[in-house]
Amino acid sequence: MKTIGYIIQKEFKQIFRNKGMLPIIFILPLLQLIILSNAATFEVQHIKFSYIDNDKTSFSRALIDKFNASAYFNVIADFSSKKEANSAMLTGDVDVILEIPHYFERNLLKNKKTTLAVTIDAIDGAAAGVENVYINQIVHDFNKNAQAVLMQPDDLKNKSKTITSIPSFWFNETLNYKTFMVPGILVLLVTMITLFLSGMNIVREKEIGTLEQINVTPIKKHQFVIGKLFPFWIIGLGLLSIGLIIAKILFNVPMVGSVGLMYLYTSIYILVILGMGLFISNFTDTQQQAMFIAWFFVVIFILMSGLFTPIESMPPWAQFLTEFNPIKYFVEVMRMVMLKGASYTDILPQLIKTFIYAIVMNGLAVWSYKKTN
Repeated sequence: MKTIGYIIQKEFKQIFRNKGMLPIIFILPLLQLIILSNAATFEVQHIKFSYIDNDKTSFSRALIDKFNASAYFNVIADFSSKKEANSAMLTGDVDVILEIPHYFERNLLKNKKTTLAVTIDAIDGAAAGVENVYINQIVHDFNKNAQAVLMQPDDLKNKSKTITSIPSFWFNETLNYKTFMVPGILVLLVTMITLFLSGMNIVREKEIGTLEQINVTPIKKHQFVIGKLFPFWIIGLGLLSIGLIIAKILFNVPMVGSVGLMYLYTSIYILVILGMGLFISNFTDTQQQAMFIAWFFVVIFILMSGLFTPIESMPPWAQFLTEFNPIKYFVEVMRMVMLKGASYTDILPQLIKTFIYAIVMNGLAVWSYKKTN
């Protein structure tokens, strides 16, 4: 234990002696948490809306006013022809074109029905889908108001009763996207910092030549690995602590579950990432190589973790691969504990898989580290 303690002291001195590394470890991740949590949103706002009003009646103006009153749409243009509107969409000046046909009001008054043409820029398919939902909601609301105006008193008496649904939103009552994103981005920062630092750690020793000096000492492999990784384990937990404080103070993210349970899982998860970083560093000769390899794996893990896109939407083969993705389990646990108040029993499957992952990765890291005298 005394040998491991000396190695840990050496690592902490080496970390805090590097003045250029300290901002990267402590300041930049927190700035990223603040910036990404405000920028990474699933909401689609400020939609550039345009219309072609071929009817120019009170009903068509009422429909346009509905879009103008919406917080999601910016009505920026009134085109006189379809050709002008298509040209504007081609140059990216508008996102949505609503075409109101001739005799729009007359058909509503006479036939009780009419049609609308909506053109949506669908280069971003996800955003186009959301925009379509917004448009359908506004048109549906307008349609209800129009029916109320068009119905005769006798029709109102004979009108069949309608079913009204009252939604109840659990775990995120205000539907605030930050409540969903902040725990995931916190996972991302803890993962990236600990992976990159551990991945470059031994490689740096190789580059400056101190690794050869350590190898000729009687230090055992497990002592060297523990002493090397323990400081970054502490740094990872420290980043989690500061991130949780920012999540609560700045973003008011609820913390329904046990904070101790989050630390328990995170302490095991960081062992997985540290073992992965050490394993990478054992097979690289420069910090640049270690960075590239670590970045390659972390990008795949992040994109397939369910952080930005639901795992259920992925093809079956991709869903199978996510079972071997440790970031997926960390994202699930953070959201379950913070937002749902999940207990130890609820996260036990993720905890067991992560613990097995930690044993495997650190075992491979110790095995692949070659200590030559």
